[in-house]
Amino acid sequence: MPVESLARALEEQIMIRTYKAILHGDHVEWIDKRPEQTQPVPVHITPLEDIPLGPAPERGRAMAEALAALASRGAFAAITDPVAWQRELRHERSLPTRER
Repeated sequence: MPVESLARALEEQIMIRTYKAILHGDHVEWIDKRPEQTQPVPVHITPLEDIPLGPAPERGRAMAEALAALASRGAFAAITDPVAWQRELRHERSLPTRER
């Protein structure tokens, strides 16, 4: 197997882990569990928007109101089988233990 093909296959097998942190200039402050690394590793850092989310109960109410508004407009009326719709949307493979 050529080296490029092996490298690509290994990349596809690696599970990417996500850790919560706050970036302070060139310093990372870990919020939750920090990675268990003993040596430097390459990372990709994606800054999140500076939009305050507000307390969880307020976000939950806002989400419920948005979903109620969509439902009242019939936004999802054409979806007759939600499970099939999600599977198609996510391009999920069928699992023998879940299919009935």
